[in-house]
Amino acid sequence: MDVKLYVGNLSYTTTEDDLRALFAQAGTVTSAALIKDRDTGKSKGFAFVEMSNQAEAQKAIGMFNSFKLEDRTLVVNVARPREERPNNGPAGGFGGNRRGHERRGGNTARRF
Repeated sequence: MDVKLYVGNLSYTTTEDDLRALFAQAGTVTSAALIKDRDTGKSKGFAFVEMSNQAEAQKAIGMFNSFKLEDRTLVVNVARPREERPNNGPAGGFGGNRRGHERRGGNTARRF
C-alpha cells in the first residue's frame, strides 16, 4: 500500500523530477506532487511524495528529514489526512455579517 509523505521547506526551484530522483534512493516512488499556487503556478515550497510501502516510507523519512537540498533543510514526515474546512456560505469561507453589502445612506437630515 502506498504511503504519502509530506516534504516541506523546499526551495522554490525544486521540481517534481528532483523529488522523484532524490526519494528513489529510498525505494519506489509512485508519485511526486509539488504544490503550486493556483494563480501564479509557482511552487509553495512543499510537496507530497508517495512511496510504495511503509518500509520504504520510513527509510525515506530517516534519510531525508533534516537533509540539506539546495541550501534548505527538508522536513519529511508521514502526511496527515486533509482537514475539512468549514464552508461559511456564499462568501466562500469569509462568512459573518454582510454589512459591506448593505445599502447605507449618508447624512439624511433635510434642511427646509
